[in-house]
Amino acid sequence: INLLLRFLKSAKHFNYTIKVGGGDYVTAPGGGQKVRLLKTALEEMKKQDKIILFIESYDVVFASGPKELLKKFQQTRHKVVFSSESLIWPDRHMEDKHPHVREGNRFLGSGGFIGYLPNIREMVADWKGKDNDSDQLFFTKIYIDPVKRKSINITLDSTCRMFQNLHGALDEVVLKFENGRVRARNLLFDTLPVIIHGNGPTKLQINYLGNYIPNTWTFENGCTAVDFSIENYYKCFFEYPMVLIGIFIQQPTPFVTVFFERLLKLQYPKNRLKLLIFNQEVHHERHVSSFLHDHGNLYQNVKFIRPEEGMDGPASRNLGFDMCRKDKDCEYFFSIDIEVVLKEENTLKILIEQNLPIVAPMITRVGRLWSNFWGALSSDGYYARSEDYVDIVQGRRVGVWNVPYVSSVYLVKGSLLRSELTDSELFNSHILDPDMAYCHSVRNKSVFFLFFNQFSSYLILSCDILCYVTQWLNCDMSSVPQPCPDVYWFPVFSDVACDHLVEEMEHFGQWSGGRNKDSRIQGGYENVPTVDIHMNQINFEKNWHKFLLEYIAPITEKMYPGYYTKAQFDLAFIVRYKPDEQPSLRPHHDASTFTINIALNQLGPDYQGGGCRFLRYDCSIKAPRKGWALMHPGRLTHYHEGLPTTAGVRYIAVSFVDP
Repeated sequence: INLLLRFLKSAKHFNYTIKVGGGDYVTAPGGGQKVRLLKTALEEMKKQDKIILFIESYDVVFASGPKELLKKFQQTRHKVVFSSESLIWPDRHMEDKHPHVREGNRFLGSGGFIGYLPNIREMVADWKGKDNDSDQLFFTKIYIDPVKRKSINITLDSTCRMFQNLHGALDEVVLKFENGRVRARNLLFDTLPVIIHGNGPTKLQINYLGNYIPNTWTFENGCTAVDFSIENYYKCFFEYPMVLIGIFIQQPTPFVTVFFERLLKLQYPKNRLKLLIFNQEVHHERHVSSFLHDHGNLYQNVKFIRPEEGMDGPASRNLGFDMCRKDKDCEYFFSIDIEVVLKEENTLKILIEQNLPIVAPMITRVGRLWSNFWGALSSDGYYARSEDYVDIVQGRRVGVWNVPYVSSVYLVKGSLLRSELTDSELFNSHILDPDMAYCHSVRNKSVFFLFFNQFSSYLILSCDILCYVTQWLNCDMSSVPQPCPDVYWFPVFSDVACDHLVEEMEHFGQWSGGRNKDSRIQGGYENVPTVDIHMNQINFEKNWHKFLLEYIAPITEKMYPGYYTKAQFDLAFIVRYKPDEQPSLRPHHDASTFTINIALNQLGPDYQGGGCRFLRYDCSIKAPRKGWALMHPGRLTHYHEGLPTTAGVRYIAVSFVDP
């Protein structure tokens, strides 16, 4: 239905009069039924000067109107004009029998032709084939017969002025944007075809072109096909549609508690939501259990699949679809991976408002061009970058896009699962990952994946605390507090980031013991030892360098004019201070150009005492607030000591940074 509606929509845009014939597009082995239906329809027509356009529908879009098409047809001075192809099909032995053309493609394409009623009637008069016979072979035999070709007065649109078949011509066809409309341009012949046909294995390409043609998206007006407003939409319902949300936890992931906090903030009635939570990680049992204990009763129903049940990822996703399939009240299935951070609280409402079979919001990764869709596929069915991928990800083109692959988060209509997607093992494959197997199965059913980028959320990289760095770079740097000479402090981490970093270190557990002998550092001797764990012990040094380079270096250059750094460091570590372990640190210089010291827990609730004293300036600083960084020069001027922690446990993150 989506394919036919796309065709009809483009036809309506240009005011074509359409008569739709039947036929089994998906399962029929041949196109003979099209010839039979055409022959029957022609018998009812009486006007001899009537011009008939016969084309496919499921894989066709119009790029221009009847006036241009008729003009180009009449300029050929023939009675019947077929589309052309550079590839011969279905019988290569007929190649030599095709007449040569002055320019362009030699071979006939049966997916589109235009002609006068008497001539087309004569052309199909002898059809006595079966519905599963080849229409391509039937029309080809007529065309290569010199007598019939002359009698009917047939020619080919060899330079694609009217018809553009994409099979064998993908490298020749590009989009042409001008004056608020979009055309397909054939670069080889420098023509602007009126009708675009995604014949053969080019269904993904016609989907891509249909994102723009005829004016679905333009540079002048953006997306013109969808009304993004959600106001008044739900007035169409007596109550909100019932949605089953499938939440999938398949790997250790930071900020699981934040995910559930955002889930609670979704602007949608909780009594119209059911939850399926699949958790494969024992580490996250307490996070899920805590959420369900506090808030599970808000939802109409909850099913929780625990790690000990032994279910794998594909089976859990198949189960989610099947639960919605069998529940007559389930109008939508909303699939979301635990790594997804939904910033837009109206995400679910907005997606439902689109009224599409499958629609996905855009997810990105901070500072990267990664997203949760593919704009194109390679010849082997894997990722390929489309021409518009970067513009879509960066928001220069905003709309709803027909794409071959989506992942991480998407909304599926329950009616679709009960009709076209009834296979209970959509995510299963011996050779493909579950998400690719699912998308492959859906594409084979000719169901569209629609990708929505009016707003974007983001995906957490595994063990990536940078996603939760506060946006202090947007502050006025001149207002950064300076508690001691050339010493600055400022917020850098959220409470959640601090908590997870501490949890990660305690989970690792290999604290150094605070001894001078230390095999982890060059020379094996630490002059001023602390009880600590180095970032490289948990394979986090690359992430930490990225944090220093992107978030600390800019403020360093602002606070210390004329100094520039690439944030190289020999040592970055988490220190633990305890009264009965190591409460303080003796006076010392740091082996750095400058030092960053980040408080990872809170003075008062977590510990007492602590802080730093700069001896040269006789200036003491109480422990900074949780998540705040203390920055100061390391060598020569800022001789300092760590003040005693008198109760509890204090954690700080320390980096010795050089140019």
